[in-house]
Amino acid sequence: MSQDDSCCRVCSRGLYSCHWKHSSKPKRKHACCWFSVVTLVSLLSLCWMYICMVTFNDREDVNWEGFAQLKRWVNWFMVLIIISAVLTSYCVLLLLFALVQVALREPLNLHWLHKIFLFFGVIFIAFGVTGLCLKWQREWPTVPLSLQATAPFLQFGAVGALTLLSLFVFQGFHMAEKKWSKFLIAGIFVVLSAAIFLCPLSIQSPCLIEPTELPEKPKLIGHRGAPMLAPENTMMSFNRSIACGVTAFETDVQLSKDRVPFLMHDHTAGFLLRTTNVKKKFLNEDFSHSSNLTWEELQSLNAGEWFLKTDPFRSVSELSEEEVETARNQTIPSLLQLLKLAKQHNISVIFDLYSSNQENDTVDTVNTILSSGINPKLVRWLPPADREYVIKNAPDFIQVYDNESVMLNEGGDYLNVKYSKFSTEEIREHRRRNIKVNMWVVNERWLYSLLWCAGVSSVTTNSCHLLKDMERPDGVMAPLTYLMIWITVDIASILIMTGLYIFQWDREAKKQNFSLEQERTVSLLIHRVVFPSPAGHFSATKLR
Repeated sequence: MSQDDSCCRVCSRGLYSCHWKHSSKPKRKHACCWFSVVTLVSLLSLCWMYICMVTFNDREDVNWEGFAQLKRWVNWFMVLIIISAVLTSYCVLLLLFALVQVALREPLNLHWLHKIFLFFGVIFIAFGVTGLCLKWQREWPTVPLSLQATAPFLQFGAVGALTLLSLFVFQGFHMAEKKWSKFLIAGIFVVLSAAIFLCPLSIQSPCLIEPTELPEKPKLIGHRGAPMLAPENTMMSFNRSIACGVTAFETDVQLSKDRVPFLMHDHTAGFLLRTTNVKKKFLNEDFSHSSNLTWEELQSLNAGEWFLKTDPFRSVSELSEEEVETARNQTIPSLLQLLKLAKQHNISVIFDLYSSNQENDTVDTVNTILSSGINPKLVRWLPPADREYVIKNAPDFIQVYDNESVMLNEGGDYLNVKYSKFSTEEIREHRRRNIKVNMWVVNERWLYSLLWCAGVSSVTTNSCHLLKDMERPDGVMAPLTYLMIWITVDIASILIMTGLYIFQWDREAKKQNFSLEQERTVSLLIHRVVFPSPAGHFSATKLR
C-alpha cells in the first residue's frame, strides 16, 4: 500500500471530500474559505449546545409552551437537545477530519453535501437563537450566570484544546509561502493564546472560596411536591417530597364553584387538560376556569394517569409497581388536605393564588388555613393581592414578596424570585442584611452549587431527591488552589507548545535539507552524463 493509500489518509479524504482515491488535482479555489466556514460553524454549534445544556434546568417551560400551543404534552426540549447534539457532533467531527487533512497535507476539497448540511446547521442555530430571543428572552441571564460556575473549568479545557491544535497551527505557519500569511497566522494565534491564558483574571465565581467560609446549605422547597417522583400537586407528590427533607411545600391554589380551595397549577383556558382526564370524564364540556366545577366534580377526575403516560421527567421506570399503582389512582387534593399533612410533619406551606376574583378567594383561603389548626408561622403568604387583609386577620403568617422595592416599603425580609433575578453579589448583600432569599426553580447541581456558594437561603426545586444528598457544592475551590492550578496548566501548555514548535521547525528544516540534497544529486548526475570527459568535450554517450 502506497503512502497516499494508507488507511488514515483514505478515511480522512473520503469523509471530508468524498473522494476515496488520491487526486492529483490542486486544491479547489475556495477550499481554505470552506475550512474557515467549518471552523466557524463548529464553534457556533458548540456555543449553542452549551446554551441548551445550561438552560436544561428550565426545560419544562419549553414543554409547557409547546403544550399551550398544541394541546399535546411532548418533551420538546429533549427533541431540541438531541438535534443540537447531533449537529454539534457532526460539525466537530468534520472539523477534526479537516485538521487531519491539513496534517497529512491532503487537499481541503469539502464535498457539496457537507456544505448543504453546514448551511442547514447555521439556519437551525439562527432559528434557535431567534426563538430564544422572542419566546424565552428571560432565559438569557442564565448563560452569564452559568459561566460563573463553569468558566474556571472551561478555561482549563480551552488551554488543552489550544495545546492540541497548536501543532496544526505551526504546520500551517511553516507551509505558508507568503510573509503576510505567516504574520497573520502568528498574530491570531498569539492573541488567542494570550486571551485564553489570561482570562482567569476576569473570572469571578462565588465558588472560589475558602471551605471555612462556605455558607449554610440552602434549604429545599418541594415545587408542587416532588414532580419527578410522582404526579405534581398530588398527595403522593407531597409525601414523596417529605422523604427528601424539604422544609416547605410549594403549590398553587384555586377555588371551586362551591368555594373549596384546591391544588392546581394550570389556570388558563383548558386548565385541566394537561394533568387530568377531564376530556374523557366530561366529553362535551370545555372548562376554562376553576369556578366552572364543584369540588365533588373535581374530585372525580384522575390526576395521575397523565404522569404515567407522558413520563415528563423520564422517571416512571424508576418507580416500583406499588408506586406506579399509587400514582395511577391520584386525585386532585384540597388545600385542607395539604395543610393537615404539613401540620403533621411541621413543614411550611407557600403558594400562589390563581383567580380572577382575588379578594374573595383571599378571604376564603385565609379562613381555610386558620380553621385547619396549622401553626400560622408555617404559612408563607406569597399572593400580593389584598395583602393588607391577610396581615390584619392573620398577623403570624410570614409575608413573602416577589418584588424587592415593595418588600422594603412594607418592612418585609423575605424574597421569592427566579434564580436569575439577582447577581451573586446581590445575593451576598441580601444575606448580610438578613434578608432571606428563596429562588425558583432550581433543578441542576451546577446551579444549586452556585447559589449555595452565593448564600441563598433556600431553593424551590423539582429534584429534591437529587439535591438532598449533596454534602458540598460542586466545583468549590480555595482561591489559592485555583491560582496554582491555573498557573501550572498555563506553564505546562506553553512548554508543550514550545516543544511542538521546535519539533515542527526541525522537521521542516530536515525536509528542506533533504530536498536540497536531492536537487544537488540530480544536478550532479545530469552534469556527469552531459559532460563525462575531463577535457569537457561533448560526448554522445549512449545510456543503455
